[in-house]
Amino acid sequence: MNTPTFDEAYISVDVETAGPNPSQYSLLSIGACLVSQPEHSFYVELQPINDQMLPEAFEIHGLAIDELKKQGIPPAKAMARFESWLDSILPAGRLPLFVAFNAPFDWMFVNDYFHRFLGHNPFGHAALDIKALYMGYAGSTWKETSMKNVSMKYLGGRQISHNALEDAIDQAKIFTGLYRQIRKV
Repeated sequence: MNTPTFDEAYISVDVETAGPNPSQYSLLSIGACLVSQPEHSFYVELQPINDQMLPEAFEIHGLAIDELKKQGIPPAKAMARFESWLDSILPAGRLPLFVAFNAPFDWMFVNDYFHRFLGHNPFGHAALDIKALYMGYAGSTWKETSMKNVSMKYLGGRQISHNALEDAIDQAKIFTGLYRQIRKV
């Protein structure tokens, strides 16, 4: 199976968090990979910035808040590592394009943390939402863009694990499959 080549440097990103927004809740883990070469990947677990958390978030991802307080990377250091990784894997002359399944959620945390802790976002304002792309291509309803439905087509029905890195790699597979269909590659 040939991987399509891209003019842009697509970076699949997934996050796990303590709740629904970065103003109140912590970003707890980031997983990312280069879509064209998913083996070029990044993963970090972050120290929470406060004690606010929703139990249902932890039921989904299974991260342990007490362990993250002790073992997690301070957010400024984690975001600097993420930026360094991006710099190291970007093809010459290409800027990163943030790609995620439900990008508005992941984007708001990553954008907030980059600006809050580094003063800038290396992705700029470039984010691509796989769900919206699928909806437009398939002519589906928003409800039909659920991971449950989309994974049937691009992951053989396997559901995501809610580990940020594994999910970023699965998102890269979904995006690559969808891109091939759109471009008839």
